[in-house]
Amino acid sequence: MQFDQPTADRRPEPGAGPVAVLVVTWNSATVLPEFLASLPEGMAGLDWRLVVADNDSADGTVELIRSLAPDATVVQTGRNAGYAAGVNAALAAAAAWEGGFRAALVCNPDVRMSQGCAKLLVEALGTGAPGGARVGISVPLLYEEDGRTLLLSLRRESRVTRALGEAVLGNRRAGRFPRWSEMVTDPAAYERATVADWATGALMALSGECLEACGAWDESFFLYSEETEYCLRARDLGFVTRLEPAATATHLGGDSQVSPRLWTLLTLNRVRLYGRRHGAAATAAFRAAVLLRETSRALLGRPASLAAAKALADPSALRATPGP
Repeated sequence: MQFDQPTADRRPEPGAGPVAVLVVTWNSATVLPEFLASLPEGMAGLDWRLVVADNDSADGTVELIRSLAPDATVVQTGRNAGYAAGVNAALAAAAAWEGGFRAALVCNPDVRMSQGCAKLLVEALGTGAPGGARVGISVPLLYEEDGRTLLLSLRRESRVTRALGEAVLGNRRAGRFPRWSEMVTDPAAYERATVADWATGALMALSGECLEACGAWDESFFLYSEETEYCLRARDLGFVTRLEPAATATHLGGDSQVSPRLWTLLTLNRVRLYGRRHGAAATAAFRAAVLLRETSRALLGRPASLAAAKALADPSALRATPGP
């Protein structure tokens, strides 16, 4: 792994240093210029520094960063190491700064923050939450590329009943009932500061205290479920994930819902994560419910679901190490 700046085995000191803006890239040259140009507006009101962890891009991403953001810390992992590994590499580089950093902003390079978005997210960290917990992770309202369509980014923890509800009713219809879906679809939840079990990880602020308590992101999830695992682990340790509705950003999106390979990886990692937190019998029931969902959608002609169903039907697929 190659660093533009030396690293050390240090952790962030809560309340000290700038906000570390952490970005993981892989062949991201097409979206980076606009992302870098939008950072000053999105980070307005904060002392911040940029760290980019690049997973062996072949499209000139690193050269572009060094040209457009010469003050950024660039970490080259030397391989397509996965998203969590990239976040960990960026965190390690930021921890080497003199004085450390007080909070981290983990963001995809295809996110565009609105004016002062990051400041609102960082200010929400450390505030009180129900049950004596504290806000360790704050997330904004996310909109699709048109800037008007709200992305339903809040989630509930996986349960067998929720997987069944999604299989029978579909995510959005089942989402009206907390018992029957992971997806939070109630419009009122996106109009207030709502605590969720986890949230999609396109843009999230993490407090120094939360990072200190939770440690590294789980690199066994190459892509997908890494933010889920981190939010649930943080919750287990007393740090909740909360929406800050005054903070807004646009997410240009990805291709997980149209790519059979990526949708399969997303689906398998969802079951893998469930299996780490539950016993064998419950995991078997959860896997069966997810398989039912993907099979029903495959019958409707969805190629991504067909690929995921085939993988779920093969027990060895869940035991295999996820990768590119």
